[in-house]
Amino acid sequence: MAIKITDECINCGACEVECPNTAIYEGSDSWSYKDGTSLSGTVSLPNGEKIVTDKLNDPYSEEFYYIVPSKCTECKGFHDEPQCAAVCPVDCCIPDENNVETEEILLKKQKFLHK
Repeated sequence: MAIKITDECINCGACEVECPNTAIYEGSDSWSYKDGTSLSGTVSLPNGEKIVTDKLNDPYSEEFYYIVPSKCTECKGFHDEPQCAAVCPVDCCIPDENNVETEEILLKKQKFLHK
């Protein structure tokens, strides 16, 4: 499953630099699939949706850091544990029960994002 950042976030930014997928953004910042990945141009996501990788998408949060679930791999393929949770001083990086994924799916997503 993906990781999410709760509203207990103190906006310290420690998590953002640790994310190997650039899936973490500061509140109110727009995001794109191209950020921190090898994706470029127009691609089909694993779910079949076609996207333009450099299109800026609306932020998931206006107030605190957030994680883009479709870019989060829980650091699978990079580290043994989610680095955002490991460095968070207030333990607000937690499993996202609305985005449950198997290790196999997370590893496929990692390979897709970093061809």
